[in-house]
Amino acid sequence: MRYVLMICSDETAGTDPAEAAATGCGGWSEEMTRRGVVYGGAGLAPADTATTVKVRDGEVLLTDGPFAETKDQVGGFSLIECADLDEAVEIAARHPWARLGQIEIRPVHEP
Repeated sequence: MRYVLMICSDETAGTDPAEAAATGCGGWSEEMTRRGVVYGGAGLAPADTATTVKVRDGEVLLTDGPFAETKDQVGGFSLIECADLDEAVEIAARHPWARLGQIEIRPVHEP
């Protein structure tokens, strides 16, 4: 089963998910690569650089910034493959960002 780990935090708190991703997240990336569970991932630019797209009544509507009005934003993601949700939770709990923000786990619906 594949899962996306969405790495979230308060962007105003001064911690930078992209910086953590660039350093290998304190060895987490290397360990998970050795285990063969990581299939990709990346840090994301800050939410204020986002463009949100909606189509309503055939009109394309663009909004600068994130869709959600919240202090917590997705700062990066990892795509993992593991046996079940229990293993996904174990993997997410080992990620250093789980101690700084939170990690949302979502199953991937594959075609």
